Amino acid sequence: MKAFKIVPSIAEYVDFRTLAKELSLGAKDLILTNEYIYNPTIAALNLGCHTCFQEKFGGGEPTDVMVDAILDDLRGKEFDRIIAVGGGTVIDIAKVLTVAKSTDRVDDLYDRMANLEKEHELIIVPTTCGTGSEVTNISIINRTTKGVKVGLVSPAMFADEAALVPGMLLSLPYPVFATSSIDAMVHAVESYLSPNACALSELFSEKALHLILSCWKDAVASGGKDAWKKHALEFLRASNYAGIAFGHAGCAAVHAMAYPLGGVHHIPHGQANQLMFADVMRKYQEKKPIGKLNQLEELLSAELDVEPVFALENLYELMDEVLKKDPLHEHGVTADELPVFAKNVIETQQRLLGNNYVELTEDDLLDIYRKAF
Repeated sequence: MKAFKIVPSIAEYVDFRTLAKELSLGAKDLILTNEYIYNPTIAALNLGCHTCFQEKFGGGEPTDVMVDAILDDLRGKEFDRIIAVGGGTVIDIAKVLTVAKSTDRVDDLYDRMANLEKEHELIIVPTTCGTGSEVTNISIINRTTKGVKVGLVSPAMFADEAALVPGMLLSLPYPVFATSSIDAMVHAVESYLSPNACALSELFSEKALHLILSCWKDAVASGGKDAWKKHALEFLRASNYAGIAFGHAGCAAVHAMAYPLGGVHHIPHGQANQLMFADVMRKYQEKKPIGKLNQLEELLSAELDVEPVFALENLYELMDEVLKKDPLHEHGVTADELPVFAKNVIETQQRLLGNNYVELTEDDLLDIYRKAF
């Protein structure tokens, strides 16, 4: 059995000023972030760090083209540490940069994935509450030349420190909060159901679910798009706990099936997860109604105050209150794409499918896509 461990140090800071002082940020550091984060929060601190603004090299989730452009821009700059301040895109790029030599391209890193070494210390400051990526050693890159999202994975890609600063979440637009918190919830569920889960990873999955569901319920009951902000620290911790859980136990079919939606139709990752979540879970219930799924239903029933038999459907309803779910065709997906997606997932996402609660065939995946369509 894989040993459970948490590699990065994890620290909470009152604000970014405190973080900068305690970590002595300065001229030998590179801050990778977005201007909309940097200007109101970091610029006035006059830290003297190198800066790199991700959006200048492309929008959306990270691609090989985007990362190669950043690598080109950084050639000749000298820095010891990378301070990644941002959401999933910034964090995934930072993990690539931390193992990249001065002459590397993205393809070079995939070619020698088994032998990557850390070139720079990495400190990650998440500004969303979904990826949990600050405690994992994987970066998801859309390899446009191959038409697929592929994980770059290495022990060298773990952050040296995951720094939690709840105030960094407060400027999140509501849709970004919604999709990112849904992502964290899916991390918690998939890691809990994974055959690779252990007692310790389950503790983190359970705590993440407790925080997310209780805070969602309160925010929905309170009304208003800013009601979640009073729970910023809880959502940030939940994302972190779920990241620890899936870092050990893995994600599964929901994530695997979401990747083509993001790669082809640019649906935000957390939203793509939501589009697949309910129908994947229903397929699990259909194929293996007795098993670990029943423990999840018991856990959800206590959080949602419903009978276990109704717990999953109640969860889907709560998710729909957080972010309205539309069928796939309303996001531009065509019926002809569904078998292509199912085949693609089988061929390219075995790393994730191996963590499924129950084995799903290509026909199962196609049926799930069609039900979500």
